[in-house]
Amino acid sequence: MIVVDFSSPNIAKEMHVGHLRSTILGESICRILEFIGHDVRRINHLGDWGTQFGMLIAHLKDQYPDFLTNQPSIADLESFYKASKKRFDTEPEFKKTSQENVVLLQSYNEVSIAAWKLFCKLSQQEYAKIYSRLQITITNKGESWYNKMIPGVIEELESLGLVKLDDGAKCIFIPKKKVPLIILKSDGGFNYDSTDMAAVRHRLLEVKADRCIYITDVGQFPHFFMIFKAAEMAKWHTPPKTRLDHMGFGLVQNEDGKKFKTRSGETVKLMSLLDEAKQKAYEQLYLRKYPVEEPQEGIVEEAKMGTVITAEETTELEEKAEKIGMAAIKYFDLKQNRIGNYRFSYKKMLDPKGDSAVYLLYAYARICSILKKSELSDEELMACAAEGGFKVSHPHERILAQMLVRFPDLLSLVVNDLKINLLCEFIYSICVRFNEGYNKYKIVGTPDMKSKCVLLFAI
Repeated sequence: MIVVDFSSPNIAKEMHVGHLRSTILGESICRILEFIGHDVRRINHLGDWGTQFGMLIAHLKDQYPDFLTNQPSIADLESFYKASKKRFDTEPEFKKTSQENVVLLQSYNEVSIAAWKLFCKLSQQEYAKIYSRLQITITNKGESWYNKMIPGVIEELESLGLVKLDDGAKCIFIPKKKVPLIILKSDGGFNYDSTDMAAVRHRLLEVKADRCIYITDVGQFPHFFMIFKAAEMAKWHTPPKTRLDHMGFGLVQNEDGKKFKTRSGETVKLMSLLDEAKQKAYEQLYLRKYPVEEPQEGIVEEAKMGTVITAEETTELEEKAEKIGMAAIKYFDLKQNRIGNYRFSYKKMLDPKGDSAVYLLYAYARICSILKKSELSDEELMACAAEGGFKVSHPHERILAQMLVRFPDLLSLVVNDLKINLLCEFIYSICVRFNEGYNKYKIVGTPDMKSKCVLLFAI
């Protein structure tokens, strides 16, 4: 069994461009692992517990005193968060009340838990919209899920002689590391180290995972390195029987190589990013359907109002644009070397002639069109392949066949090294070779049509 920890946004905050890579890489590696037969558990380690909820709950009580009987409609949860943070930083009395609410929450006070559940519910509803658009399947098990396990985990670590007191805090010192893991703060509170130690123990000993993959930015590698080492010191992690991986990734930058932000300097919201990808794809589709010599700004918006294009055509183009836009974002991210930063470019990701999802979709559509015209069923083609019915009848077919036989070894490399970009390179090279031969020889209606279609079916 393999546990994959990915996406992991923070409650009461919108998902932003920083969550893009973890979410897409996580879903993709899960699909690859499942494809080769692994039992995979997808975990969304939500930031759903901690001191920030004190100020959120205090602000909620002030703004909506009857929230228990009359659930408020908080349309913009992030604005609500910013308002509570501003009060926390500028109003001493509110700060004190917030800290009191943290204590109430951690003692599982009924009213505080009800408020906390409301914030979790509202946030997860927004996250679900993004996950739906990107076709992400994931199970929520946030920090709160492990919270009650932490005291027992600390006791176990103490009994193993791994815990030392340092300035009032309970710590685990990792060999050759100056800064320890703090599993219990001097004030008696828990932190990320506490939660992640509880999580890794649960995954290895309770879930009985053979491998755990954590997908976060590369900057968190030192933290997870220490978590993995501590788990090994506790004998929970017993390599090579068990394996723990940090699948780190670089930053998403703008086309100038700078931090990807809005014009106002704020972090780009992930939903806005997806919306713009869809809009760009729509414009591209529209101009192919209704080409103009000199496209002018606003022509697509004008068409969408029905002056040029019907409502039915608009709906059809929007559906296609959604699929192309989401595929373009995902493929553009996956084809990058995940360790490095990359520059985000709608132009490149929607280039029909470049290494893009659009190019791959065109190749796929061509293959489907040929197979449809052949009138051969999937069952016929699979039977033909099983019986050794494929025979090389053209030099181009030999090239494609030789490339395809590399697939199993490549897949093993991708899974072992967690380098999905290698698979993207392989798929792109296959599509390039296929397109090169598309007009070189005929397939449908030839004596060896079934053999040729077996190769296309394999692609």
